[in-house]
Amino acid sequence: MTEQDHTSSSASSNSSTLQRVIKKYPNRRLYDTATSTYITLTEVKQLVMEREPIVVKDAKTGEDLTRAIFLQIILEEEAGGAPMFTEAMLANTIRFYGHTMQGHMGSFIEKNVQMFTDFQTKMAEQGGVDAWAKMLQMPNPLMPASYTEQVQKMQEQMQKQTEQMMGMFGIKR
Repeated sequence: MTEQDHTSSSASSNSSTLQRVIKKYPNRRLYDTATSTYITLTEVKQLVMEREPIVVKDAKTGEDLTRAIFLQIILEEEAGGAPMFTEAMLANTIRFYGHTMQGHMGSFIEKNVQMFTDFQTKMAEQGGVDAWAKMLQMPNPLMPASYTEQVQKMQEQMQKQTEQMMGMFGIKR
């Protein structure tokens, strides 16, 4: 693989780690420069699931298409049967585009998803892969106090931040 097939990873990743470059051709095919093979969108999703740092570039122009490919994966997942986003959530998200708070909304969502992910990772480390699902099935009195407190704090923080954000738009709950 040539040096130009790699780019430095994002600031949030280890700086010595290189991103895997996927090239997108005009015929909509995706070419993995690390394996020298064409791959599918499903395989790109698998790389993301495995936390492989990737970047998708237009083969002709070099334009970064990573966001567009990730959005395409999300769209396919949402259409696949068990959507994560409700229509109300999507409508509210659309309303933030072009608004002065647009940049803040992305940061808000990112921080809350990261907080949720960090909590889920902690749960997995302490109780195995299914710890999160098991915890949600347990009645509150039987749930370990530390988990209950963490979940409660997380829910309160997310609710408070959401209400503050909505208040800035004059939206009352």
